[in-house]
Amino acid sequence: MKKFSILLVLFVFGLGFTGNAQTVDEAIKFSKDKYDLGKIKHNEPTTFFMEFKNISSKPVVIENVMVGCGCTVADKPTAPIMPGKSGKIKVGYNGAGAAGQPFKKDVTVKLAGVKEPKTIMFSGEIAE
Repeated sequence: MKKFSILLVLFVFGLGFTGNAQTVDEAIKFSKDKYDLGKIKHNEPTTFFMEFKNISSKPVVIENVMVGCGCTVADKPTAPIMPGKSGKIKVGYNGAGAAGQPFKKDVTVKLAGVKEPKTIMFSGEIAE
């Protein structure tokens, strides 16, 4: 009976967390869903910022930012973003691909307490 009571409490406690889970789009609003970097110089790294705003009523923590390949790096905010405040994710891309070729890359953002991450795309062309 005691085990059943403990399991029941854990189950109800767990429902409280999953019941409050939201999507990334309900927590933060990115200024863009896609970024076009245009033409970038061959073998010269470029940097841009993915800007967003916390549109929820709770602080938001960027748990992880994953990049699609080794040619891309991302630097996430370390402090929680308070309701109504804005934040930036710095993204760097190494333009070492073949000159004259287009590229399309992705950055995936995972928020603490939100099950599904959000993927933002960026693209451009490496100039000759």
